[in-house]
Amino acid sequence: MAEAPEPREHPESAPLSVISPERACEADEVERHPCPRCAVAPGSPCRSRSGAVAGTYHTGRFTKVPRLAKLLRVPTPTDRNPGQPWRPGTPPPAPIHDDGPSADIRIGYARCSALTQELQSQLDALAAHGIGREKIFSEKISTRVKVRPQFEAALALARQIKAHAPHCRVILTVYEMKRLGRDAAELTALADHLTAHGLVLEMLAGPLAGIYDPAGPGRMLFAFFAAMAETEREAIREATLEGLDAAARKGKYGGRPVVITDDMLHTVLRRKAAGERVEDIRQDLIIPTGKRKGQNPSLASIYRALAEHDKTQAYPEAVEMAHADFALLHGEDVPRPRPAHIRRPGQALTAQEAELRHRLQSQPHPNAELR
Repeated sequence: MAEAPEPREHPESAPLSVISPERACEADEVERHPCPRCAVAPGSPCRSRSGAVAGTYHTGRFTKVPRLAKLLRVPTPTDRNPGQPWRPGTPPPAPIHDDGPSADIRIGYARCSALTQELQSQLDALAAHGIGREKIFSEKISTRVKVRPQFEAALALARQIKAHAPHCRVILTVYEMKRLGRDAAELTALADHLTAHGLVLEMLAGPLAGIYDPAGPGRMLFAFFAAMAETEREAIREATLEGLDAAARKGKYGGRPVVITDDMLHTVLRRKAAGERVEDIRQDLIIPTGKRKGQNPSLASIYRALAEHDKTQAYPEAVEMAHADFALLHGEDVPRPRPAHIRRPGQALTAQEAELRHRLQSQPHPNAELR
């Protein structure tokens, strides 16, 4: 006599604070049936004896779902508020019989990465394709973010429609593939999710726009698109780095503009030498560029500029040598090393070296006032 398979535990890989699509789908399937124990109607979570939302679905209810029949327990998702006072949910729509007319049902999704980018062109393209505004989900969020609320909502609606109309083809429509994910692994995982729930992907733009079923021949093309999208992102990254390097060779560097310009520093030095306080001088200085254009610089910025000026005045030879090295580095394609001068013990200084040592020793130490 064959032994009965042992019941298996419900997978708890996802934390309770994050609702995975699989767990949400399980809850929807369970709640399509009434509960024989607590007598709740379809569309509502199970109710405990105290009148709160039960932490798990009752066994007699979730075993009505064939693929969940062997589980020991099915936890109630956090969006059902387990432990809170029970409230009746929305009854699920009546299932459509297979003998009814079949049709394509499209769910649209639009996304852009930055708040400064526009979504209207994608929304117009989806609307022109016959998708109602109530079935279009849009958001401005980067694909670096692991959880995209509107994208998850679009998938949830597509799963719900497919569950109640299995004979209809439910299509997730996007403007182009890069609106879905960043790399091949993420897009492949999405293809597996669409395959598991019988959903179809449609792209309106791109090299091969059309409808692709990840469960059929379109799976190979789907993987090819994912690899091409990842390659395109790498090319954009390399081009950006090359542009930054070319700008650096021309002396142009990114970052915020300088707050204290040479003219402002000259004004501070002149008025400070006349006996004015830096706090009073600051009120007459205006930042010419940047986000703080038209405002007064901070005292910290002024003191930093004065400290840098003192360093350049204390060691002018070092500054000139640094400028010469910079010009040499950017003036030739391949910078050549300068010949090293090794001094042997007892060797006399040259006239230029003796003069340089005398000038350095005669200058006051920059921190002499603090001693």
